[in-house]
Amino acid sequence: MSYDFNADEVFEMAEQLERNGAKFYRDAADADIEPSNKQLLLDLAAMEDQHEKTFQALRLELSEKEKETTVFDPQGEAALYLRALADTRVFFEKDIDIASIKAILTSAIEAEKDSIVFYLGMKDAVPQKLGKDRLDGIIKEEMGHIRLLSKELVKHKS
Repeated sequence: MSYDFNADEVFEMAEQLERNGAKFYRDAADADIEPSNKQLLLDLAAMEDQHEKTFQALRLELSEKEKETTVFDPQGEAALYLRALADTRVFFEKDIDIASIKAILTSAIEAEKDSIVFYLGMKDAVPQKLGKDRLDGIIKEEMGHIRLLSKELVKHKS
């Protein structure tokens, strides 16, 4: 059975991915790493918190059509499925090395790349009438994360 998602559902996943990313950075900051890197990781967690708010705001701008469900789902199973996808796809289900700031940043860049691939795939599952073009904003935000993380990684490689 094929299931079309709508933009609202994908933004909900994006919010969860940002929460997962914030948790990753906070957990990494709590690890036994150099104290000077702790603030960087906490700043990255705060950035993820802010991106979650950005996605919440974008979600509020969606039209009723872009929030329209595509299947009869009285038990809310689709939302549970989406939440499970968000919880297992990008920052989780991976061995993430938190032994050094370089390893953390490299893992984070990889997770952001995976999230972009995930959202590009989700674009195929969102029909135009249900807000397909809205996903470009999410992808653009994730690309911005990669640029920022890459700059930080370059700083720490020298």
